[in-house]
Amino acid sequence: MDINQNPLGNRFRGYLPVIIDIETAGFNAKKNPMLEIAAVIVEPDAQGLLQLTESHASNVIPFAGGELDEAALKFTGIDPYHPFRMAIDEKEALSKIFKPVKAAVKRNECTRAILVGHNPAFDINFLNAAIDRTKIKRSPFHPFSSFDTATLGGLMYGQTVLAKIAKAAELE
Repeated sequence: MDINQNPLGNRFRGYLPVIIDIETAGFNAKKNPMLEIAAVIVEPDAQGLLQLTESHASNVIPFAGGELDEAALKFTGIDPYHPFRMAIDEKEALSKIFKPVKAAVKRNECTRAILVGHNPAFDINFLNAAIDRTKIKRSPFHPFSSFDTATLGGLMYGQTVLAKIAKAAELE
């Protein structure tokens, strides 16, 4: 892959699309902890087609005073205190995700990353709340703009459910 032939800084208004998925202990970004965060970085190949190039993930220790919603835990199947989760605190988890994202932003001649997600408003709210709690100075992500895979799926394939989008796109 020679990203210098097709830097993403010339596409998407200079934003690097990074797929983010966050699992939580509820629906309130201020009160319910983030339990898992994953990021997938995409970069262009020699033909300019986006390829998955890196993935990073962390299990997160619930922040002090965070409220754990039993229904959310049952839905996700996550035991926040299971010793084999190898969970780390929020600030460490965000730093672990942000470091390669910042490197990819620079490598692709972009100005910032833009969150790509299925219902990204949910993920960006939890991401921003964790950034505020941990007092991280600068997130690599745009604070409110995002790419919504449900909207893109509706536009391209007439489907808004992720499994149906994947099937319509002939993805496994």
